[in-house]
Amino acid sequence: MSQLSRRQFLSGIAATGAAAFLTPRSRVLGANDDIRVAVVGCGGRGGGHVKWFRSQKGARLVALCDPDESHFMAHVRALEKDNYKVETYKDIRKLLESKEIDAIACATPNHWHALDTVWGCQAGKDVYVEKPSSHEIWEGRKAVEAARKYNRIVQAGTQSRSSTGLKEAFEYLQKGEIGKILYARGFCYKPRPSIGKVKAPTPIPKGVDYDLWCGPAPTEPLMRKNLHYDWHWVWPTGNGDIGNQGIHEMDMCRWVLGQKGLPPRVFSFGGRFVHDDDATTPNTQVAFYDYKPAPLIFEVRGLPCKKPVPGQKEERAAMDRYHKLIDIGVFVICEGGYFAGGSGGGSVYDKEDKKIKQFVGDADHMANFIKAVRSRKVEDLTADIELCHLSSALCHLGNISYRLGKNAKLEEIAEITKADKEAQDSLERMKAHLTANEADLLKTPAVLGPWLTFDGEKEQFTGSLADEANKLVTREFRKPYVVPEKV
Repeated sequence: MSQLSRRQFLSGIAATGAAAFLTPRSRVLGANDDIRVAVVGCGGRGGGHVKWFRSQKGARLVALCDPDESHFMAHVRALEKDNYKVETYKDIRKLLESKEIDAIACATPNHWHALDTVWGCQAGKDVYVEKPSSHEIWEGRKAVEAARKYNRIVQAGTQSRSSTGLKEAFEYLQKGEIGKILYARGFCYKPRPSIGKVKAPTPIPKGVDYDLWCGPAPTEPLMRKNLHYDWHWVWPTGNGDIGNQGIHEMDMCRWVLGQKGLPPRVFSFGGRFVHDDDATTPNTQVAFYDYKPAPLIFEVRGLPCKKPVPGQKEERAAMDRYHKLIDIGVFVICEGGYFAGGSGGGSVYDKEDKKIKQFVGDADHMANFIKAVRSRKVEDLTADIELCHLSSALCHLGNISYRLGKNAKLEEIAEITKADKEAQDSLERMKAHLTANEADLLKTPAVLGPWLTFDGEKEQFTGSLADEANKLVTREFRKPYVVPEKV
């Protein structure tokens, strides 16, 4: 890559938000050269990255980066036992100056993903970025633009795109083997505990550079018990479970529907029920995407199974055929039957629930990334950044409707959903879920988001409430952690 001094690199960021002004050159790889990889974000998911790149043939782990010193030092100590040494950094900007790094693997919190990608591309690095690929729609598009402008290989962490079982299953469905596809449902039924409630700011853990950790987000006092992981459940840094676990299933749904863009309309309803805590994202949510000819419906259920509904053995029994088969995955309903599955494949059933075909198979998603880094062919990627950008944008669209919503009685939501049998079905099963958990809807009313219209080409809202909705398409970035208008 073209060589920049640290002063040039940082002054460029401060002045324009850009990490480089010249298109960087990549190291010419020989057949036996390892791809030198740095892991950025070394917490939970990042630990998996460290393990994988440490052992993968053709790749070599050379550096770790995290604003929390304890995260990378835990891995350093483990690696040292095997006589394996890596460079360490707290600041990704310093890491990106190194000519000894070919690619970065980013497992930072969501609010860093797009900026990690843009800065990585500008610095001449290939990028593996975890899902969702953005915190908002606008910055996700900028990540795509950076990948194209700098000719970088950018793989997103939607691993199901590498599943041979799903590929075969979706091709089978798209050929109409059990009739045309009527609609797709994505499910994230994953109980999440309360994150607790604090009365005063929580001290920042020792060894954490909090300014770096916040990055593009505001440096607000830490008003929750845990800095790490629980960032998923507050809006400045996370996207709720629809953008955490749900992005995987959302991507599967868009894939099987064959939709290469974003829907013209969306609305969402739900709430944060039972838990009185510091989280702000919903733990129960339904989002409806008005794709034609077949819609996409997504459901988040984050409450545990508690008391059974009277007359039923357990909550799962109340959840109809969907949750008898899967808790996290997709249902694709067709004229002659349906498909139920997840990341490793799934099964096709006829209308009488008889299994008629099974699809099993998986592939190594990160190995696919290394292969494409070598070939320099974007088409070799199973999950190019633009695919994840679109599916991440679906999560954001649902959240934007929810965030613009107002408190409503379930009867009011029923009035809105009555025109669509499948949306009404989702509401009924949400009600059963809340009943099983003894949710007090007088104390915590549901939130009903508005129908929003969307221009998928411009990636902007139109029509009623467009001004309010478009404010949530992006955000005000905190300098110098700015995703630039021109990447």
